[in-house]
Amino acid sequence: MSATSGDGGSAAGSAGSPSAATRTLTMRGSRIDSRELFAAEREIIIAHGEDSYRLRLTSQNKLILTK
Repeated sequence: MSATSGDGGSAAGSAGSPSAATRTLTMRGSRIDSRELFAAEREIIIAHGEDSYRLRLTSQNKLILTK
């Protein structure tokens, strides 16, 4: 099973943009390794309904989720 990220890991790209790169992420059950999420960037945008959330990887290897 795999999940697709429409923004290529770029925080600057807008979700759903036709010019956005597409990449495949490997899922094991309901688990995605964060190294795959942050392979190219230290920040990703998660679209949830009408809202967007920013998931950042800190210099201390912690995750911060903000709306």
